[in-house]
Amino acid sequence: MYDRAEVLQANDQFWSAIRHALGYGPAVLTRDMDVWDIWQSPELLLAQTCGYPYRARLHGHVTLIGTPDYGIPDCAPGYYNSVFIARANDPRRDLGDFHAATFAYNEPMSQSGWAAPMSYMAARSLTFSNHSQSGAHVESARLVAFGDADIAAIDAVTWRMIEKYDDFAKDLRVIARTTPTPGLPFIAAAGADRSEFISALNAAITALPSQTRDTLQIKGIVDIPAAQYLEIPTPDGPEHQIP
Repeated sequence: MYDRAEVLQANDQFWSAIRHALGYGPAVLTRDMDVWDIWQSPELLLAQTCGYPYRARLHGHVTLIGTPDYGIPDCAPGYYNSVFIARANDPRRDLGDFHAATFAYNEPMSQSGWAAPMSYMAARSLTFSNHSQSGAHVESARLVAFGDADIAAIDAVTWRMIEKYDDFAKDLRVIARTTPTPGLPFIAAAGADRSEFISALNAAITALPSQTRDTLQIKGIVDIPAAQYLEIPTPDGPEHQIP
């Protein structure tokens, strides 16, 4: 899921290490298929998904392997949150000031880009009047930076990459963070040997050079039960939001 151009090589190295630990698997990662086709394929060996798709459509049809820990501050191991970002020069300081603003989101079935921020806002009796779908977290951030949207919620791992790799990050600031939820889990096809994959993932992480681990931000694999994903509330989609 975190596979932008600057980390492609690191992800390839990670997969090579996993493949070595497993003792089998394709030589290269699959990057030329729709993610839903990958996640739902009966031939799926290993993939990473988002918590929202897992609880909404994939649970019961795939094997939940484990959740990578990215060491997000103020989050339990394996958990993450989203950062609300606005332009650095925007005079509005609090979320409540953005009621009439345009909220950019990557897609409606995104835990970090849609579900977490909507739940966070609803708990505070707040809403956004306008929504703009961007297609990707980095594009949401770009829309805000260049004035085509006012605010967005970006998952904390992606935000650290944006801060590191995108020049426009200097024009943005964090104004709030959502409540932590379980992070993006690794999954395999139904019936997969979960213990085999956990062992391979842990061995691969240990075998990676420290620079590669730092690039991927990965610290280890955490066992987060399916029930903790399923208990996360799912808000209405953009078409049902009432300004």
